[in-house]
Amino acid sequence: MIRDGQQDGNRDQDLLPDIVLKGVRTHNLKGISVRIPRNKFVVLTGVSGSGKSSLAFDTLYAEGHRRYVESMSSYIRQFLERMAKPDIDTIEGIAPAIAIEQKPLPKNPRSTVGTVSEIYDYLRLLYARIGKIYSSDTDELVLKHTPEDVSIQAGFLEEGTRFMVGFPFSLHKDSRAHSCSVDEELNNLLQKGFFRLVAGDELLDLNNKSQRSLVSTMKPEALQDLMVLVDRFKLTHDDKTFSRVVQAAETCFNESGGYAWLKISSGKLYRFSEKLELNGVEYQEPSPQLFAFNSPLGACPTCQGFGRIAGIDEDAVIPNKSLSIADGAIACWTSEKYSRHWKRLLEIAPRSGISIDQPYEKLPQNQKDKIWKGIRDKGYKGIWPFFSEIEKDAGYKVHFRVFLSRYRGYAICPDCEGSRLKPEARYIKVSGRHIGEVTRMNIAGAYDFFDGLDISPFDRKVAGAVLQEIQKRLKYMLDVGLDYLTLDRLTHTLSGGEFQRINLSTSLGSPLVGAMYILDEPSIGLHQSDSTRLIDLLKRLRDLGNTVVVVEHDREIIEAADELIDLGPYAGRLGGEVVYHGSPADMITASTSLTADYLTGRKVIEVPETRREVDFSRSIEVTGAMQNNLKNIDVRIPLGVLTCVTGVSGSGKSTLVNDIIFKGIRRAKELSAEKVGTHCALTGHEYIHSVEHVDQSPIGKSSRSNPVTYLKIFDDIRQLFSQTRLALAKGWKPGYFSFNIPGGRCETCAGEGTLRIEMQFLADIEAVCDECNGKRYKADTLEVTLNGLSIADVLDLTVSDAMDFFAGEKSILRKLRVLDEVGLGYIRLGQSSSTLSGGEAQRLKLASFIVRADIEHTLFIFDEPTTGLHFDDIRKLIACFDRLLLQNNTLLVIEHNPDIIKQADWVIDLGPGAGDKGGEIVAVGSPEAICRNSSSITGHHLAPWLDSTQQNEIRD
Repeated sequence: MIRDGQQDGNRDQDLLPDIVLKGVRTHNLKGISVRIPRNKFVVLTGVSGSGKSSLAFDTLYAEGHRRYVESMSSYIRQFLERMAKPDIDTIEGIAPAIAIEQKPLPKNPRSTVGTVSEIYDYLRLLYARIGKIYSSDTDELVLKHTPEDVSIQAGFLEEGTRFMVGFPFSLHKDSRAHSCSVDEELNNLLQKGFFRLVAGDELLDLNNKSQRSLVSTMKPEALQDLMVLVDRFKLTHDDKTFSRVVQAAETCFNESGGYAWLKISSGKLYRFSEKLELNGVEYQEPSPQLFAFNSPLGACPTCQGFGRIAGIDEDAVIPNKSLSIADGAIACWTSEKYSRHWKRLLEIAPRSGISIDQPYEKLPQNQKDKIWKGIRDKGYKGIWPFFSEIEKDAGYKVHFRVFLSRYRGYAICPDCEGSRLKPEARYIKVSGRHIGEVTRMNIAGAYDFFDGLDISPFDRKVAGAVLQEIQKRLKYMLDVGLDYLTLDRLTHTLSGGEFQRINLSTSLGSPLVGAMYILDEPSIGLHQSDSTRLIDLLKRLRDLGNTVVVVEHDREIIEAADELIDLGPYAGRLGGEVVYHGSPADMITASTSLTADYLTGRKVIEVPETRREVDFSRSIEVTGAMQNNLKNIDVRIPLGVLTCVTGVSGSGKSTLVNDIIFKGIRRAKELSAEKVGTHCALTGHEYIHSVEHVDQSPIGKSSRSNPVTYLKIFDDIRQLFSQTRLALAKGWKPGYFSFNIPGGRCETCAGEGTLRIEMQFLADIEAVCDECNGKRYKADTLEVTLNGLSIADVLDLTVSDAMDFFAGEKSILRKLRVLDEVGLGYIRLGQSSSTLSGGEAQRLKLASFIVRADIEHTLFIFDEPTTGLHFDDIRKLIACFDRLLLQNNTLLVIEHNPDIIKQADWVIDLGPGAGDKGGEIVAVGSPEAICRNSSSITGHHLAPWLDSTQQNEIRD
C-alpha cells in the first residue's frame, strides 16, 4: 500500500508544470528564456563568468527563497521590499528552493562533522533513550530500582522464608533546614505509624521507653545500620503476597527519598535505590542535554567542551611515533639531565605490562596512559607529572621556561580525552562504547558499529526510529565518498568540496518532495573513482520527486545529466546567452559551444610534448611523515618543476602538503608558531626564498575587500579621481574616495553598500542601503566623474570592461590583464570578497603573484586550483603556471583533474584508499609512469587522458 501511495505521489509530481523563466537579465544574462523540466537532473555549464550562478542562485534560488518568505508573518514581510528581486520578466512553476553552495567554512571550533550533518543530534537522543550507566570505579552496570524489583527479589526466596521490608533510618531536616535530633526523628516516625526499627537481627519497639532510649543513645555510625520496618512477610508464592511487597516497597521509596531494604530474618540484607546509585555514588539521569558539549550541562569543565587545552603537546613530546620507548621516542627525556626518568620507565616497564620495543604508535591506549600518567606504586612519575613539576619551577627559573616552551601547544584534554564531555556523560554506554568513542570513529567504522549493534530487542524497539535515522544518514555520507572522515573532525579543517557534500547528505537525510535543489559543483575535491557514487546520489534525490539543478564542469556529471543547459559563449559581457539546451548526447550539434568543443574533441588540452627535467640534487625532502593517516612515508619534491600530489579523497594529500610541507617550511623560514604535522625531518627549504599557499580561503577578513583593493589597483584609481577638476577644486585627496574610511563614503552603511537585517529565527537578510542605493558613496562624491563614470560606476565595471576603460593607464592595465589571463575577466572590480567562490579567490591570489614580476625561487602550493574552472579556463590556468615556472619557481599542486595532472613533470600518488586504508605512497614518477602502475587508481583514470584519441569521447 505504501509503495502504491509513493508511486501515486510521484505521478502527481510528474503532472506539475515545468519551471519556465522568461526575460532573465540578472547580472550579465541577456534576457534569456529557459524551460527547466520538473523532476529532472539538470546541469548548467559554460565558461566561468558565463552566467551559470546568476541563473541558478541569483535567479532560481533567490526567487524561490523570496516567495517562501512571502508566506511568513507580516513582521517578516515588511523587509521583503528591501530584498533584491531578480531582474526577470516572468517565472512560472517555481518550486521551494534549497541551495547547497560553496560557502566559507564555519570557523567555530565547536562545529564538527557530526554536528553539521545532524548525526550527533540523533546520537544524543539514542544515548539518552537506551544508554546504560556503568560505574566509574568497577565498570558495573548501574540500575535504578522500582517497587517491582523488590518483589522480584522476594520471588527468588524459598517458600516459607521470613523476611522484612523497610527503609534506612536517617535524620531529616526541620523547617529551619537544621537536622532533626534522634528523638525528633523517632517522634516523626511514630506520628507516621512506623513503630519498629530493625537493628541486626533484633526488633526494637519505639513504644517501649527502654528500647527507644537505646536508640537515642546510639552512635551515628550505628544509626546508619537501622532499618525502619514497614512490613513483615512469610513468603508464599502467590499474587497477594507479591502485591503486599510492592506496596511496602512503594512506601519505603516515598518515605526515605528513594531507598528500600529487604532483610531475610537472621540472614542477608538487599538494598534497593530508586536513584541511579552504586557503592554510594549517585549518577546523573541520561538526557540529550547531558551529551551536548555546547551546553554547560554536558561540557567537560576542564576544556569547556572544546576537547583541547593549552598544555603539553603530545606531538612535541613524542615527535617520531615510529620509535619505541627503548629507542628514545620520548624526546624530553633524551638529555642527560632528565634521562633518569627514561631509565626508570625502562626498569619498571616489563613488570607493568608496557612494551619498550614496540613502536609508540602501535602501543595500546592503556599502555600509553601508564606512560603519561605514571605508576606511583612502582616509583615512575609519568610524563604529565614530570611537566607539572617543571611548571612549578618555571616561575622563577628562565631555563625551565625555555624547556617548557619546546613542548607547549594545544593538547587533547587529559580529563575528557578529547570527547568534550563531562565524566557523567562518558559513564553512559551503548553496546560497550560511550558517545565520545563513537564520534572518534570514521563514517565507515560508525556505520559498521551501528549495523552490528549489540543491544536487547526491547532497546532496539525503543530506539528504532532514532537508530534508523543514524544509519540512513551515515549511509548517505558513505555514498558521497566521505567514509574516511571522523564524526568529531572540525569543520574548519575540511575542504570546500567535503563540506558541500556533507550538506548534500544532510539534505538527503531529511528529504523533501517537490523541492528544487540547486548545487554548486558538488564534485569539488572528489576523485574520479568516486564520481559514480555522487551521480547516483543526485539521481536518487531526483527520483524522490525533486528537481535537481547542478552548476558543474565535471565531464562525467555533465554526461550523466537528463538535460544540459550551456551558457556562453564566453564570459562577462560576451556571455549570458544559452548556446545549447538539450541532452548531453546531442551536444555534438552545438557549433558555438566551448563546452561542446572540449567534450567532442574539437578542442583539447594537449599533453606536453616534453616534460621539464626532474633533478633531485636540489629538492625538498620530508622523512617520516606520520600526521593523521600518513604511514611514516618519505617524500621528495623536486624544485623548478610542476609536481602534482594525487590520490583518492582522504588519502592524505592535504595533510602531507598543507600540514607538513607548507607549515614546516613556514616555521623554518618565518619562525611561525603554527603547529606542524608530525614528521621526522624536513630538508631542502634552504634552496627556496619563501613559500606561498594559494588556497580557496577568502581574500580578506572584511566584506569590503574586493579585487581592486587586493591587487592594489584601487590606489591608482583613487589617485586618478583625486586629479579630476572637481576633486581638485574641492580639495579632495585620494583618501576621500575610499569606502574604508570616513569622508566620501556613505556613513549609513559605512561604505558596505548593503545593510544586514537580523531576522531572529531566520537567516539574516542582506538588503541594499536605502541612503546610497548600493553605491557606497555620498551623492556629492558621485558627482566627480572620470571619462563620464563616477567612482561607483568604475567599481561596477567588469575586468574586461575596465581594460578598455583604462587602456591608457599602463600600471592599472597590466594588473587587469593578469586578472583576465587567470580567467577572471568577468568579475566586477568592486565585487565583495564574500561573494567570490573559493576557486575565484584562489585565482585572484594567483593573479597577485603573477603581477609581481620580481618573485622567484618560491614554492607555490595550490590546493585544487581547477575548482570552478571550465575546460577553457583550465587552459588559461596552465599558461599561468608556465609563467611562474619560467621565473624559477616551484609548483606543488593538490589535484584530481586529469587535465592538470597530465601537465605535471612529477606525480606523487597517495592511497591506495581513504582514511586508515590510505596514507601510503602508491606510485611516483611522470604521469606516464603513474599510468603504468597497476596499483594506482589515479593512473587507471588518467590513462585515457594521455591518449588524445580517447580523452574526449563522450561516454555512452
